[in-house]
Parts: sequence; structure tokens; C-alpha cells
Amino acid sequence: MKPALAFRQPHYPNSWKALPNGEVIKKAIEQELAPWWQKFFGYHLIKLGALSSEIEIPDCTINHQVSISIKNGLANVVGDIDDLPLQEHSVDVCLLSHALEFSLDPHHVVREANRVLIPNGYLVLTGFNPLSLVGLNRLLPYRRSKTPWNEHFFSPMRIKDWLHLMGFEILADQRCLHSSLTGKVSTDSLEHRWHKLAKSYLPALGSVYVIVAKKRVLPLTPIKPKWQIRSGFRPVKVPSLSTHRELVDHKKGHQKR
Repeated sequence: MKPALAFRQPHYPNSWKALPNGEVIKKAIEQELAPWWQKFFGYHLIKLGALSSEIEIPDCTINHQVSISIKNGLANVVGDIDDLPLQEHSVDVCLLSHALEFSLDPHHVVREANRVLIPNGYLVLTGFNPLSLVGLNRLLPYRRSKTPWNEHFFSPMRIKDWLHLMGFEILADQRCLHSSLTGKVSTDSLEHRWHKLAKSYLPALGSVYVIVAKKRVLPLTPIKPKWQIRSGFRPVKVPSLSTHRELVDHKKGHQKR
């Protein structure tokens, strides 16, 4: 297994338009997440990264939504997603859309999101699935040197392992876009018979994964010490010197008789 830490600075895109068929990917992610936004409750929702800030959330009960990025004009807060300027346990929902592939230390990005999430908060992640037609692009010499195929893709299974270690419960693991996402991809082409068959019979091979996880924190139950009543203090009776002499004289007198 390759290390998650990147050995060069990844090229993070400024918007979905910087990615091949980025608008199509963005629309597919919004369709997959549409039923989930109504299920989230709380006070604060954050979008981490330039791509996350462009994801539209129309029907969400959380009104206060903040975008954090260093490259996008839509960001409300300028900051690094691997060093969030937020307090611990202060956010209800966190969206990480295609941020791990372009992060220097993706595992640390997930830990930062876990740090700012409240107990029972929600983490939403999306990314490219390497076990799909998109992953095959990284094997072609004339494509693997271009963005985003030259970045490090992480499988959904590996992402879920990270989340399990941090105490998350996986609520959904969905896939979409059974396409190589090269050339010009339109909505009509996605309605082709092949895409419908692949979505029905090969759902795990979708080019984009969408993971929804809930942060579980088990409450600590204090264990009361078992107090034991000590036995009463009983000093040892030591005979005095006069008592000792009486015993000696008594023994001598007994021996003379």
C-alpha cells in the first residue's frame, strides 16, 4: 500500500471548470447528495476547499454555511484545510469534495475535519475512485501526466478504514458516473444503455464515490472506587518490665518445688 503522504506539492484546482468534465462531475455529486441535506441538522456547515465551496446545497436546514479555502473567490474564510482556524467541536456538518486527491497530507485533512466536528456530526467526502474507468487513465502514458490523473487517488475502502479508526459510522457509500470522464461528456451520453447497465450491475465501479459518515463518540462512564472500611485499630499488648519480672519469679518458684 502506497503512503498517503504526497512527496510533491499537488496542484489544487481553483474550480470545477479546471477539471475535465468538471461541471458534469459537480452536477452528479449534487444529485447524489440532494436527499441527504434535509437529514442534517445543526447550526454550522463548512465547505472545505475550492471545489467544495461551489457545491450547491439548496434544501438544507442549516442556514449558516461557511466556505474555507485559499484559492476560491467564493470562500468566506481564507485558510488551509489541513489547519482549520476553527475551535474543536464547533461544526455540525463538514463537506470535503475532491480535496484528498490534491492534499499534501490527506490523512491529516480528515483528522482536522474530525477535530472540528461535534459528536454525532456528519462528514461528507467525495473523490475519484481508482478502481474504475477513471483509474485506468492513470495507466496511460499520455494522460497520467495531466491533472487530475497525475494525483494520488484513494480507494473508498481506504477512506472508510481511516474513518473507522477515528470512530465514524459509515452511513452511505455511493458511486456515480460510470465513465472515463475523458473527452466531452454530456448528460445525453450518460443516459446511454451502457451507463444504465453499469449503474445497475456494477455499482462499485463508479468513477466518483460519495461517502457520508457520522462521528460517534462514546460517553465515558466514571467508575466509582469500591470503598472498604478498614478494621479497627488494635494495638498489641506488650508486657511491662514489672510484669516480666513477676513471670520470671513465678517460673523459678515453680521449678524449686
